Amino acid sequence: MQFREDETSRIIEMAWEDRTPFEAIHALFGLNEQAVIKLMRKNLKPRSFNLWRERVSGRKTKHLLMRSKNVVRGYCKTQYKHR
Repeated sequence: MQFREDETSRIIEMAWEDRTPFEAIHALFGLNEQAVIKLMRKNLKPRSFNLWRERVSGRKTKHLLMRSKNVVRGYCKTQYKHR
């Protein structure tokens, strides 16, 4: 799949966010986890990609079926600055 630059940027941002599950990326952009990994590998520097993989590997909040029922938002309320 080809994405516009702003879409690719948003996918990368969502992939880095701890509370945004891969299923949300799939719902919005049609990419499963393996496709997100491929996109990240293609668009990040090798060191950044490796850091990201370490960060998300096994992270329960990145998979809806693994995450706690207490996690009800896709992002932390302090994550975004108010404008």
